[in-house]
Amino acid sequence: MRLAHVLSTALTAALLLAGCGGSDAPPRPSGEVTVATGNQGGVYAEYGAGFADVIERRLPAASARVLHTGGSVDNLRRVGGGEARVGFTLADSAADAVAGRAPFTGRVPVVALAALYDNYVQLVVPADSPVRSVKDLRGRRVSVGAEGSGTAIVAERVLDVAGLSADDDVTGQRLDVRESASALADGRIDAFFWSGGLPTAAITELRRTTPIRLVDLGDVVGALTESYGELYTETTVPAVVYGAQSAVTTVSVPNFLVVRRDMPEAEAYWLTRLLFDGQSRLIRAHPEARRLDRRTAIATYPLDLHPGAERWYRESHP
Repeated sequence: MRLAHVLSTALTAALLLAGCGGSDAPPRPSGEVTVATGNQGGVYAEYGAGFADVIERRLPAASARVLHTGGSVDNLRRVGGGEARVGFTLADSAADAVAGRAPFTGRVPVVALAALYDNYVQLVVPADSPVRSVKDLRGRRVSVGAEGSGTAIVAERVLDVAGLSADDDVTGQRLDVRESASALADGRIDAFFWSGGLPTAAITELRRTTPIRLVDLGDVVGALTESYGELYTETTVPAVVYGAQSAVTTVSVPNFLVVRRDMPEAEAYWLTRLLFDGQSRLIRAHPEARRLDRRTAIATYPLDLHPGAERWYRESHP
């Protein structure tokens, strides 16, 4: 299955990048663009604020509004329901959305503008915690992520493959990343999950006042990818990110920027173009924007690319 997806992505790339780039750009859109981001203190919030700034600077007739949300699931619902024009999401949450699987009650009509960067699943504990593996969370107080977040989905899956239930085997709490960091610092929880880019501001800030470490997830990675598919990839969080003594094994999952399938082609074209035209400003908002690349941005499985995004990738080929 993985080989088929790789071949499909390669074919898509070849078709998009084979086009010639002489067409005139469509008219610039106007009106308000609401950008659904995520928890304050997380990468979506910072990246999204940067993108809203780019929209306002480069589309004179448009305005942009940042909407802080619970995260991926919340964003998909808001974009699908028309409350937001564009939103950030994890690929695993997007896969559930377009298939109509729980936590969604029906198929969500979203498509992608770009693959942006990869999220890393981070299990944070105090530096002196006895927790050395996911199984050690049994009986402990654990934040599994905010309601409506992609973190909550992957946290429950990590617990599941470790033989634990978020409802029965841990005292689960639904806190966003800043709330989780505060609760850990105060001793109100024993651990928290977070799925985000590197570094995550809330964790960096926590580390300044509270000795912490990340739990290695190497013992559950294989079971996670086997049970839930190839959207999860084994990777490491480098030691330098949070000043740890060594890297830890974890899983990553891609992030997408999504819109409704029925968004006008011109609007999707310009939103996609602005990601790249404004990349230097996005990098100042968060360093993960450095990972945005025209060649890999079209790898949005399991989502289709919006036709307006396809047009920009095709016509931007040198």
